[in-house]
Amino acid sequence: MLISKLIKNTLPLQGFRVAKVSNCGESLAVQVIPDQRYSPRCGRCGQIGRYRDTRSVRSFRHVPLWGIEVNLYYAPRRVRCAACVGVYVEMMPWVAGKRRMTTALAVFLATWAKDLPWARVADLFRCSWGTVNNAVAYVVDYGLAHRDLTKITNIGVDEISRKRGHVYLTNVYDLDRAVLIWSGDGRTKDTIKAFFKFLGPERGKQLQSICCDMWQPYVETVQEYAPDATLVFDKFHIVSHLMKAVDEVRRQEINEKGKEHKELMIKTRYIWLKNPWNLTAYQNVRLRSLEKLNLKINRAYLLKEAFRRFWDYTSRAWAEKYLRWWFWWATHSRLEPMRKFAWMIRNHEEGILNYFKMRITNATVEGLNNKAKVVSHRAYGFRTPTTFIRNLYLCMADLPMPQTVHRFV
Repeated sequence: MLISKLIKNTLPLQGFRVAKVSNCGESLAVQVIPDQRYSPRCGRCGQIGRYRDTRSVRSFRHVPLWGIEVNLYYAPRRVRCAACVGVYVEMMPWVAGKRRMTTALAVFLATWAKDLPWARVADLFRCSWGTVNNAVAYVVDYGLAHRDLTKITNIGVDEISRKRGHVYLTNVYDLDRAVLIWSGDGRTKDTIKAFFKFLGPERGKQLQSICCDMWQPYVETVQEYAPDATLVFDKFHIVSHLMKAVDEVRRQEINEKGKEHKELMIKTRYIWLKNPWNLTAYQNVRLRSLEKLNLKINRAYLLKEAFRRFWDYTSRAWAEKYLRWWFWWATHSRLEPMRKFAWMIRNHEEGILNYFKMRITNATVEGLNNKAKVVSHRAYGFRTPTTFIRNLYLCMADLPMPQTVHRFV
């Protein structure tokens, strides 16, 4: 097969034709000229326009062939468009806008960038990191403009750390499809407000449930912009707060009773935090011996195990009754960390009990957050939130790709 034929198979060239392919050292130069059987079209609206003049030759980088760089050379024409009332550069179907790379190359680089660090993609295909960034930007912008957000009903909201120093991104996920919907810089009220403004009032009314942690800016904004949606506090964040309270009891008791007690409690942290069925044989024996000592941490452990049974209820009414009983026990336990946790539960009781109305959790969100961290680690971090967010959309939003003649997967 001729090289010119391969070029035609990977480029949309209706209205144009390949005049010549020549070897220029370590690259191939493809000369493209107009097909006189077709009239030029306006690059702005796509309507047929009247030829005005021809500009100087431009080069467009194309997908490499067997590791050989391929460049297209074409002198674009300008047309006078009656619909747009002005003079514009003609439409060139192999490129979008003023980019100096073909759409096929942008899709090709973005496809590789899903699985490899951008710097590695640049090395493999002999281009700069900026070229890969521009390719990803084009593909992501196209995908965001053409994706369907009409069927979103259940969403999860959570934050991830972008770098050291409490620098966060707020991510919003579609819990039904397990894809990223939106990502914004920061963990503030303004950040989550920006999401609801992006979503719009019509799509906001379609939301049935929203799962998030008990971060007050999230709660207030959800109640303001989606009052009809059921707000469910995430089960795993609640359990995380409980585990911290139990561990705080252990630490306080060690500090109160001194060195001998510290030696007794050495290597017992996870005995108190694990589920009983996950304990090893040695940990089971150790737990049984510690339970006989009437320790404060043992009371906290019993409270933790009792709270775990709360999630097994199927009826909201019975779950509420059990939670009230557990609250009384925790507040009379004389364990300050458990008392604080119990009052936190009481202050957010409605959102917690909504779990029995809409049984959703952020388990999917936590899995996707781990994937987001892998994306960050693979690139050894990102200097700007814009680049990080762009890569998250590319890898996690399941965006539609620009249409190309050839599939590069």
